[in-house]
Amino acid sequence: MEPIITLPNYINGQWCASVATEFLDVTNPATAEVLAKVPLSPASELHQAVKAAAEAFLTWRRTPPTERVQYLFKLKNLLEEHFEDLSRTITQECGKTLAESKGEMRRAIENVEVACGIPMMMQGTNLEDIARGIDEIMIRQPLGVCAVIAPFNFPGMIPFWFMPYALACGNTYIVKPSEKVPLTMQKIFQLLEKTGLPKGVVNLVNGAKAAVDAILDHPQIRAISFVGSTPVAKYIYSRAAANGKRVQCQGGAKNPIIVLPDADIEMTTRIAADSAFGCAGQRCLAASFAVTVGEARHTFTEAIAETAKKRVVGNGLDPGVEMGPVINAQSKVRIEGLIRKGANEGARLLVDGRYPNIPGYEAGNFIKPTILQDVDPGSELARTEIFGPVLSLLHVDTIDQAISLVNSGQYGNMACLFTTSGAAARKFRYEAEAGNIGINIGVAAPMAFFPFSGWKESFFGDLHGQGNHAVEFFTQTKVVVERWPGDWSRQF
Repeated sequence: MEPIITLPNYINGQWCASVATEFLDVTNPATAEVLAKVPLSPASELHQAVKAAAEAFLTWRRTPPTERVQYLFKLKNLLEEHFEDLSRTITQECGKTLAESKGEMRRAIENVEVACGIPMMMQGTNLEDIARGIDEIMIRQPLGVCAVIAPFNFPGMIPFWFMPYALACGNTYIVKPSEKVPLTMQKIFQLLEKTGLPKGVVNLVNGAKAAVDAILDHPQIRAISFVGSTPVAKYIYSRAAANGKRVQCQGGAKNPIIVLPDADIEMTTRIAADSAFGCAGQRCLAASFAVTVGEARHTFTEAIAETAKKRVVGNGLDPGVEMGPVINAQSKVRIEGLIRKGANEGARLLVDGRYPNIPGYEAGNFIKPTILQDVDPGSELARTEIFGPVLSLLHVDTIDQAISLVNSGQYGNMACLFTTSGAAARKFRYEAEAGNIGINIGVAAPMAFFPFSGWKESFFGDLHGQGNHAVEFFTQTKVVVERWPGDWSRQF
């Protein structure tokens, strides 16, 4: 048996052992196998990373954008070469199926590709003769040291909503991966090292709250990106903003899908099941409750229940598996408790996925797809982000009632409508209060060249990750007003 490794940090172009006194096990959620130990790095190591990044920024910002993107081109090729290994690592430490992990890495690579367009995306504007002989120019310049505090559910993708754009814009960067899933980013940094990036331009610091607070408080960190739960997003946003930093915080969600009577039930059921139970429900765009309108109640309810019962659950690396485990035992217990609470509040357990027997993986953190029917819209279950493979069913009589129900919630990450009516689709798109809208789509995940939006308590900040929003977030505008006295036509 090979010894369990302790993961290092990557600071100033060097892999270095942490001086931490506390370590956590990194565990495969399907098998309970300990994969590695991750250090809970003290603030002092984060400060070392900031120092290295601040020094590297002085040269990196002066590197032409056409040269900066060459490192991203190299990174894109390396990610393609190691695509299979990275995908397997995500499945091993996060639990999702191999197909889902491959989809995650593909989205990560797409963000690198988009960021390679920075010579055009970062351009400013200018106007001659705003007054006689006076010209005005708006240019974009990098901020300095930036950082991401990443979540566990997409260890390969979510840092790439931010990092490629930050680097392409001329910033230096620090990644604090989730202590639950640090292995994927270890391998990605090994690839970053191979690109030949100058020392200090990218840094990796493992850790938990002490490292996070050091990021929030350090005066030389100019911008912070975060994805996670709403309570933590509020904490990070308020503390970082109070310290004068730019902040973008993606929070929690309670995503609804609306099923109208004219929807294609076969297609709707398949897509809704993938949305609710894909990645074991552990994604910020997972469908959390379905609202049936009118006659859709009977057809959709029967169809989604049968589909949920048939979903194959197991180790994400095994062929034919459609859903893996949740991240850890604590999450499993929490989700089971919420299911029990929903039943106690009056909901009917149409499909109960608790306490499954997965042969060969009895130690895994498995919950099968679960469906609760007739959930009270005012109940705690209807308001709480479950972040597990649980779908609640509610029923209304009209699309207006459905939209009202959607808009009454505290979150606004995603809302989806299933219909064959263009008029209904336009009404929903126009009136639904959510940042990502799906029409006959169950996971309305924006492509890398669109911002990953979010409204209400699903997002704190102004500019989102990906695309032009990321470029604006990682640059500051400078306006130059110029006058050059004299008759320049006679000087030459």
